[in-house]
Amino acid sequence: MNPSVATIGFFDGVHLGHSYLIDQLKAEAEARNLESTIITFDSHPRKVLKKDFQPSLLNTLEEKKTLLAKTGVDNVIIIHFDDSIASLSAFDFMSSILKRKLNVSALLIGYDNMFGHNRMEGFEDYVRFGKELNIEVKEAQPLIIDGSAVSSSRVRKLLQAGDVRNANKLLGYEYKLEGIVVHGNHIGATLGFPTANMGKVDEGKLIPKGGVYCVRCITTDNVLRIGMTNIGTRPTFYTNDEVTVETNILDFNDDIYDEPFAIYFVDRIRDEQKFSSKEELIQQLHKDLQICGSL
Repeated sequence: MNPSVATIGFFDGVHLGHSYLIDQLKAEAEARNLESTIITFDSHPRKVLKKDFQPSLLNTLEEKKTLLAKTGVDNVIIIHFDDSIASLSAFDFMSSILKRKLNVSALLIGYDNMFGHNRMEGFEDYVRFGKELNIEVKEAQPLIIDGSAVSSSRVRKLLQAGDVRNANKLLGYEYKLEGIVVHGNHIGATLGFPTANMGKVDEGKLIPKGGVYCVRCITTDNVLRIGMTNIGTRPTFYTNDEVTVETNILDFNDDIYDEPFAIYFVDRIRDEQKFSSKEELIQQLHKDLQICGSL
């Protein structure tokens, strides 16, 4: 592999903070007349380190690959993260992986990034190791939006609070869920609001806080349409804790069962709530629909 300037991280979400880091990476590579390289992992390190850890990811691996491919870097290296990688100290990782295997000449470290077994070392240690290995180590500057650094954990907290509008602001794109349309109990159809029920969402993908959302949606015909999505347990009709993701697609009546379906979150309208009657629910759904239709 050709010598390069590299950065390393999990890059969950490939959000604006990551884009800012990658822009710095490309500038450092251009200044040195070297290639630019992103090094990331195929699974969340904590999932390997803690077998019972259930990640709440912003991207699937395929989504992450697609987003990273659009950044314009020369190389995207995806390392299979397993116990052998997890056991490496920061020095051993820099020596065996970065230097010998990937031919890294300079390493740009994200402001909050730590790597190596148990994350025992920090930036000053990486600089010291780099001098020994002939790898120049520099610290990247964070992207500050609304007074705080943009990070994956910050995006997750916003989505978990249902604040998809501000989460999208930090991501630089609309947060997405994908799945296969499955048969439900057809309650929406009896109310005059037929829904596409999303089957199992990709494992580990974060589902935003329950409630009613305005979304954009795409079916197999690849046409972007407006929709209204409910995430929750449908308390007006049921008392169980099963969470469903159901979307009423405006001006659309095609049969799309067993087909792939994607929703892009635009804004949250309200909490899910239990209504005293079916008629009261229908009345509220018409109000929700008006809001989504005004997108």
